[in-house]
Amino acid sequence: MGPLIQLKGIRRDFPSGDETLTVLHGIDLTIEAGEMVAIIGTSGSGKSTLMNILGCLDRPSAGTYLYAGQDVGALSEEGRARLRRRHFGFIFQRYQLLPDLDALANVEVPAIYAGHPAAERRSRAAMLLQRLGLGQRMDHRPRALSGGQQQRVSVARALMNGGEVILADEPTGALDSRSGAELLELLQELNAEGHTVVIVTHDREVAARAGRVIEMRDGRIISDRRNRATASAPQRTSATEEGTGLAARVGRLAEAFIMAVRALNAHRLRSFLTMLGIIIGIASVVSVVALGTGSKERVLENISSLGTNTITVRPGSGFGDRRARAIDTLVAADADALSAEPWAASASPEIQTSANVTWRGTSASVSVRGVGVEYFDVGGFTVQEGQAFGRDALARRRQVAVLDTEAASAFFPDPASAIGQVLMVGRVPLEVIGVATQTSAGPGPTTPRIFVPYTTVAMRITGQTVVDSISVRVRDEADMAEAEAGIEALLTERHGKKDFFLMNSDTIRSSITSTTQTLTMLISSIAVISLIVGGIGVMNIMLVSVTERTREIGVRMAVGARRSDIVAQFLTEAVLVCLLGGLLGVALALGGGALSGQLGADLRLVYSAPTIVLACLSSTAIGIVFGFLPARSAARLDPVDALSRE
Repeated sequence: MGPLIQLKGIRRDFPSGDETLTVLHGIDLTIEAGEMVAIIGTSGSGKSTLMNILGCLDRPSAGTYLYAGQDVGALSEEGRARLRRRHFGFIFQRYQLLPDLDALANVEVPAIYAGHPAAERRSRAAMLLQRLGLGQRMDHRPRALSGGQQQRVSVARALMNGGEVILADEPTGALDSRSGAELLELLQELNAEGHTVVIVTHDREVAARAGRVIEMRDGRIISDRRNRATASAPQRTSATEEGTGLAARVGRLAEAFIMAVRALNAHRLRSFLTMLGIIIGIASVVSVVALGTGSKERVLENISSLGTNTITVRPGSGFGDRRARAIDTLVAADADALSAEPWAASASPEIQTSANVTWRGTSASVSVRGVGVEYFDVGGFTVQEGQAFGRDALARRRQVAVLDTEAASAFFPDPASAIGQVLMVGRVPLEVIGVATQTSAGPGPTTPRIFVPYTTVAMRITGQTVVDSISVRVRDEADMAEAEAGIEALLTERHGKKDFFLMNSDTIRSSITSTTQTLTMLISSIAVISLIVGGIGVMNIMLVSVTERTREIGVRMAVGARRSDIVAQFLTEAVLVCLLGGLLGVALALGGGALSGQLGADLRLVYSAPTIVLACLSSTAIGIVFGFLPARSAARLDPVDALSRE
């Protein structure tokens, strides 16, 4: 069997400004399985760089590194991670334990990346800690352990996946003399059991414990001697088998989720501030959509309350037709002709104008509507006080008026007191004979309205001979499409051409629905911008988190984490932040809607399950999109650089 480790002509160069600094100069070294080797030298001699290359934390600039006959230089990053995971165990001077995990969880980490089942790795980790005298301290986090205890946890972690080769970098440097001596005795015991141990130190007393001492100076090996004769090599330890297949991958993803939850829980305030932008954005989107849906339903209810069997005739080709004012063919006689049709229940002409109305010093601008007798039925009005005018008032052009509740409130303290009073509409006196309220739900118009016989308005106020519109109420049993066709045919025949357009409640409903959807989309777009801003905030905070946790990333890579494992962990954290932010945003929107209802605000918010689900999916997508860059940035860190950062 050949040597376990074989180095040939290893050189390591580092850029230094415009120059290149060579730290290792053509190192040739062979280490047999089962040896305990101490690499000694002063600071700057290159011993730590050599250990990093041995542990696949760093790559040589030139030369060949063979491990058990396998060319390490030819391996991909994934292959090097597998080699670290299966064959190497690291013991660092500063322990490099993960502060958010207890001792047992720290020891388990290498087995997580090896895909071992949870029960199996937990049992092995507990067994190793028991063996090292930490059975009563397994649930303690690193800050609750002494230096010697932390280093023993580090040893247990190094042995978790077998620890065929244990690489110890100044293992006693941070320990007192007693703890240091105990650690060296432990390393000797492990060597006696078959582990190959390589210790990097500047302490010659520590080196004396090893069976072989390699001394370095200025990047070169200056001596290689044995402290004692080497007995027959002990049985070589073997690496534990790695979990493979779908179950192992699912297990690693589950562990990534658990580690992400732990990381977020360890920095709760920062996590909350990170997701604040997502919370506001999701709450805005859900609330805006709910408000738009509620407003649309309310308006459509108002339209429905007017009846779906009403058709309005207006001059021109449609809304916005500037030539409509010049059309003089729509007259009151058209309404009489339409009312005589079998499908018509009633028809009422309408003349609209505005005038300044006064009563005992009170003055207001009022909408004056000249209407027929049937208008109150067609328009969904109920006479609250007094009475409506009849056909006699139309025929005799009587100067009477019916006020809506807005107009009555503008002039009189009590609607009942309006009956019999005389209002001056411009210079025309009108006697109030009734007060009507519109039966449809929702707020009424802000402009007060006065309803007057259209004959009176035409003769005494506007002087016009045409009407502005005709409202036709279709019988309940009649077909609306047939009625529309009949109106169009009759009026086209009477006018000699089609100089009018028809509008029914379905047309209004379609127009309002389209407008509401447009407004909802517009406001939602603004809310989506806040979501994007929140996503950028998540990305920035995650990038900061990567910088803060560089050493943690280095430790995870040293114990065998793949780049995909690092990506999964940080991406999971970003997705969790956004998903939790989305859920809190939905809760905020629902809470705001409930509070609005309790306060009696004149708003209707209608929430829909698809909108809420879409909001949560959107927040998850934002986490994936904006979390990928920080996750990739973390995964691309070089292990040796990550470990060396403060």
